[in-house]
Amino acid sequence: MDIPSAKLIYFSPTHTTKRVVEGIARGLRIDAMEHADLTQPDASSYNLGEIHDALAVIASPVYGGRLPLDVVSRLQRLKGRDAPAVIVVVYGNRAYEDALLELRDLALAAGFQPVAAGAFIGEHSYSSGAMPIAVGRPDAEDLRKAEDFGTLVRTKLRDMRALGGMAPLQVPGNFPYLERRLLTNIAPVSQDTLCERCEQCAAVCPVAAITFLDTVVTDNALCIRCCACVRACPAGARVMDDPRIAQMAQWLNTNCAQRKEPETYV
Repeated sequence: MDIPSAKLIYFSPTHTTKRVVEGIARGLRIDAMEHADLTQPDASSYNLGEIHDALAVIASPVYGGRLPLDVVSRLQRLKGRDAPAVIVVVYGNRAYEDALLELRDLALAAGFQPVAAGAFIGEHSYSSGAMPIAVGRPDAEDLRKAEDFGTLVRTKLRDMRALGGMAPLQVPGNFPYLERRLLTNIAPVSQDTLCERCEQCAAVCPVAAITFLDTVVTDNALCIRCCACVRACPAGARVMDDPRIAQMAQWLNTNCAQRKEPETYV
């Protein structure tokens, strides 16, 4: 099967998911490659069109073993007329639980034919200098494995005559999916004494939860705790100081220190 082009579709507030997707793309070695970054708030209105002859690489981070709700709503705009798809989740070295199955089901419902899947590791959103959690990942070894995965997908597609009649790709997970159990009404805050009012935190927020008035105002109900604003703040003024998050970060630092490796399904 000849695949002349690919569309890379991803949600990646802290760029970890994007880096994994780009590693996979290197292994695919498809000349015509188009990015569809669904991270920013205006992505909810993108006209992605119908994908037919191209390969779709669809990727999302994992939050509490599920896909983030904002990702689900954005991916539901996708339409694939029997186009092949590679589905990818990126998690913070704890577990991806039902997220990969959820993404596969979303792809099927949108009209895609998943041909391969992968679960990769990225530095956890709650990772910090005091509580490191999968720091620096995806690292060079992860990206090499992502590229190798892309090469396997390329070989599989090349050897296939057609997608018709192919059994659904099997991936780990359970249905009904596990209940969402993320903490709510929590968001990073800005330390006024350090804040330089560069507005970089607002620029990177994927849900437009941050506004600048007399002080930096964050809508806790909108915040998805991706911590993109914390990573992007050049002055270190943006911090996640809620004790519940600190407790969770400590648990992850203690219980999820052993390195996990990417898992792929081709």
